[in-house]
Amino acid sequence: MAKAIAALLAGAAAIALLTPPASAQQATDQQQTDLSKKTEDTKPAPAGVTLLDKILVISRTGETAIESLASASHVDQEQLERRMATTPNEMLLGVPGVTVQADARRVSSSINIRGLQDFGRVAVIVDGARQNFQRSDHGTQSTFYIDPELIKSVDVIRGPVANTYRSGAIGGVVFFDTKDAEDFLKPGETWGASVTGRYESNGKGWTTSASGAYKFNDNWDVLGNIVYRDYDDYKNGSGDTVAGTGFDVLSGLLKTTIRPSENSQLKLGWVGSSDGWTETSGSVPANDVDLKSNTFTARYNITDDAKSWLDLHINASYNKTNLDLTTLVPQNRFDPVTGLPVVLPAGSASTFDVGTTGIDIWNTSRFETAGISHELTYGGDWVGDDVETGGTSGGDSFYTPSGKRNVSGAYIQDRLSWDWLEVITGLRYDNYSLKDSDNETSGDRLSPRITVGLSPFESASLAGLQFYGTYAEGYRSPSLTETLISGNHPAGVTFPFLPNPNLRPETGKTTEFGVNYKLNNILESGDAFRLKAAYFHNDVDDYIEGVTLSPFDPTSGCPFGPGIPICFQYQNFAQAKINGFELESVYDAGWGYAGLSASIINGHTISYEGERADLATIPSSQVTGQLGFRFLQDKLTVGGEVQYNGTPKGNPVAKDYTLVNAFATYQATDNLKVDFRADNLFDVKYTNPLNGGTTAVIYEPGITLKLAATMRFGG
Repeated sequence: MAKAIAALLAGAAAIALLTPPASAQQATDQQQTDLSKKTEDTKPAPAGVTLLDKILVISRTGETAIESLASASHVDQEQLERRMATTPNEMLLGVPGVTVQADARRVSSSINIRGLQDFGRVAVIVDGARQNFQRSDHGTQSTFYIDPELIKSVDVIRGPVANTYRSGAIGGVVFFDTKDAEDFLKPGETWGASVTGRYESNGKGWTTSASGAYKFNDNWDVLGNIVYRDYDDYKNGSGDTVAGTGFDVLSGLLKTTIRPSENSQLKLGWVGSSDGWTETSGSVPANDVDLKSNTFTARYNITDDAKSWLDLHINASYNKTNLDLTTLVPQNRFDPVTGLPVVLPAGSASTFDVGTTGIDIWNTSRFETAGISHELTYGGDWVGDDVETGGTSGGDSFYTPSGKRNVSGAYIQDRLSWDWLEVITGLRYDNYSLKDSDNETSGDRLSPRITVGLSPFESASLAGLQFYGTYAEGYRSPSLTETLISGNHPAGVTFPFLPNPNLRPETGKTTEFGVNYKLNNILESGDAFRLKAAYFHNDVDDYIEGVTLSPFDPTSGCPFGPGIPICFQYQNFAQAKINGFELESVYDAGWGYAGLSASIINGHTISYEGERADLATIPSSQVTGQLGFRFLQDKLTVGGEVQYNGTPKGNPVAKDYTLVNAFATYQATDNLKVDFRADNLFDVKYTNPLNGGTTAVIYEPGITLKLAATMRFGG
């Protein structure tokens, strides 16, 4: 399959390069359009535009977050640079309803949206490529690997209204869009380059990054980026070193954009990482980890204003992640088959190889009937996972089963607009199959969506006020691990893992009521206020969670064996019920900005016998305030962030905590920029509540000072 994708990418590139370029006049018009768009996107002061006004890259219909009748957020390049992110967690600071779990392995991240996480409940997508790596372990199960330095923007859509963006996303979608030459090069430049050096005081280390872009002509450009990070173990808020938190990572990006005509565009890209870190057990080094991740993407679209029925997008991708574990010291383990004690020698290897292939095709047709505007979007997608694990008996890889899973779907959605009324109706069909050498299972379902939006006011102050209500369903198939995990627990104590080929897929049913509000020229000409708020209630039928079974229960299927008298198995619950409130607001003017976001969330599971239990994946409720001021004709920006995190109900290790961050960025010259940031300014000792399920409490970094300088050249 990898060869097939490589051939597809090569073929697409050849077609684009052999296509005659647009006429000189078309190229000039396109360049002027690009320059106007670039000038608008890179303005430090908004002049009536905020982040919520930026077009969502993930949008099928070219809408902005403030226009979306859904809980959507956008993080742009300016925000990312201000946050000086080392990990994806820092990229998504303050995005309501979104939490990133990383535990001590800071290079691997898992995203939680509205209390749903792991095994594809949140679709993580990089340039159109689904990130489906999974490894059975304590704590988070599904992880992805992307360096923040390579990212241009991040889009988030919360809830199963995102089901047009691939199957299984009952929690939502996070789309990472990597940098382009078009955004890197200044108007009139044919080439550009930059070098960044950054020092961090906690987990003392350096980040070095170099970027280069070249514009061959108006129809073809290319960009490359390479990043190296090298960090020691960090210290928590009490000044104690947290073992196993150091890492070194080498990441890269290569991307080319080809414009065969004024109406079409092809983007070919590669994103890769080579990471290394040490896993610990009881603060003692246990495993050396080597990870390599490579993502190849091809994204083609053709849009013709003269043909309102044509807005076609074709995406193809292949992602391959290889993780190798090598034991550093002999370890007492249990044989995965017999459950008897064995010694895992130093130097023993475990391998996790996960390949994910994806194809996504959709088109939007725009037309009118009886005065009603339609945006009819229809398409289909397919994702295939191929998991191969192996290594020494008693090693970690045995408990992440090998196998293949195919998930496909097709959908149709119509967005109808008439004066003050907007209605979105949609229907998606999903199908899945998974198998290994002994088991095979499959299923399918139709999932509907209906949204109604009202803009009832005409007065200047209320014309931007919009109310909406949504009911949407999503469908997530069981993963290979949930279905096929088997053997005996490897270390500490032993007990059997039981496969469950009879697992039923999860069905998310969300009801959401929200409000969008936008108002310009409030205190002065050119300022802007934007607000999005929503209440949601999500019932996840047949929710899948790991449970312990007793051999003394004759209905459990748990056999007596060596070790403690329990078994572990993934099983369906009748429901998981999650509800909450989200707010995202910003006021932006030329002299500065202020933002406030909030997320309040609760959730529990209900067994088929009616027993309630707290849901372990419920994150902290959060309130985040942001404030920034611009000086010296927008060359200097200073500000800070304050975030309060509340204790989730039933979490045994979590406590309330408040973080304070400060930053400053100074564009000293056209070619020199200096950035400073202080994270956790008051050195608070805290832990991410989502890490409460791990074998030991892992505390996050204490005060961290960051200083960076970026030199840029071009011509």
